Amino acid sequence: MSEKFTGSFTQQEPIPEDAIEAALAVLRHGRLHRYNVAEGEAGETALLEQEFAVQTGAKYCLAVASGGYALATSLRAVGVKPGDKVLTNAFTLAPVPGSIASVGAEPVFVEVSESLTIDLDDLAAKADKARVLMLSHMRGHLCDMGRLMEICDAAGITVIEDCAHTMGAAWNGVLSGRHGAVGCYSCQTYKHVNSGEGGLLVTDDEEIAARAIMMSGSYMLYGRHLAAPGPEVFERVKYETPNISGRMDNLRAAILRPQLRDLGTQAERWNGRYRAVEEGLRGTPGLTVVERPAQEAYVGSSIQFLLLDWSEEAVQEVVRRCGARGVELKWFGTPEPVAFTSRYDSWRYAETPRLPQSDRILAGIIDMRVPLTFSLEDCAQIARIIRAEVSAVYQSA
Repeated sequence: MSEKFTGSFTQQEPIPEDAIEAALAVLRHGRLHRYNVAEGEAGETALLEQEFAVQTGAKYCLAVASGGYALATSLRAVGVKPGDKVLTNAFTLAPVPGSIASVGAEPVFVEVSESLTIDLDDLAAKADKARVLMLSHMRGHLCDMGRLMEICDAAGITVIEDCAHTMGAAWNGVLSGRHGAVGCYSCQTYKHVNSGEGGLLVTDDEEIAARAIMMSGSYMLYGRHLAAPGPEVFERVKYETPNISGRMDNLRAAILRPQLRDLGTQAERWNGRYRAVEEGLRGTPGLTVVERPAQEAYVGSSIQFLLLDWSEEAVQEVVRRCGARGVELKWFGTPEPVAFTSRYDSWRYAETPRLPQSDRILAGIIDMRVPLTFSLEDCAQIARIIRAEVSAVYQSA
């Protein structure tokens, strides 16, 4: 009888004990709101910002309610107005174009390459269409950031990095989120640190930081931030920057601080699992492994492979057969959105011409979570199941 995987693709590891203790301390004193602090107390959220700024090498950091809120706030902070166009990836998730639409701007989608990153030739061709790029490091894949920044700098394009899937990753030794003007991170349950919901924003630009802090709902309490510019910067912006409240609270911050200290260790654990699946898939007939460049230090919390130029029916049969054996795969070629999976032509608030290169690649992308609750043996078993079912469908085609 064929082996069947019995693990859960949505079960996370428990919150670490030191994070639980920190959360209990906040619950016991009751000061959950970030600005509700005792005399001489900095507060968990302010300390989180200070520590993450140091961890990333950024001058300024802001903790907010979600990664999506960080994206939309960054757009407003760099000056995007209703009616503006913003470049972004054709291969991404709904909160990225959603954040663009939320500020009244219009997404302009750039093609995806077979490396699952933004197509830099298409970006260069479209560089005159917008003054801001919201770059999504979708599913943890980093493009050639040197060339991307050359294109954007030459065209006067401000880059906002969506690092929801790349917290702790780097290109040529430079951390994800530190190439452009702003880096935005998610702390949602399925990301690299888990506070249920939450987000972080980093920048070296004092005015972007001040505007973002005012927008997050600091009122006139910006002096309580530890990773913020000086009061003279807030004096320039505080009366013309709207309050669009989206603060992080002290409870979430308390849970996150210990997790962020352990990010490097967790990344190594994810990568071991990623490599176990990747090696098990190599050489499978009809399946293309997405090779990782030597310049990229990735965090393999999910894995993608390609069934390029397969028929829709054959891809769906692979997904069905793997699912019957306990392996949950997501397909980006599905014509209608499923759960968290959607594609550029699903977002009908944006008028978008067909993108033939992206259509071909999206039709072949298979995506799978790699939770840390999986063992290396689990990952090897999952790879055997995928390999067997892809091979069976490929041979019968």
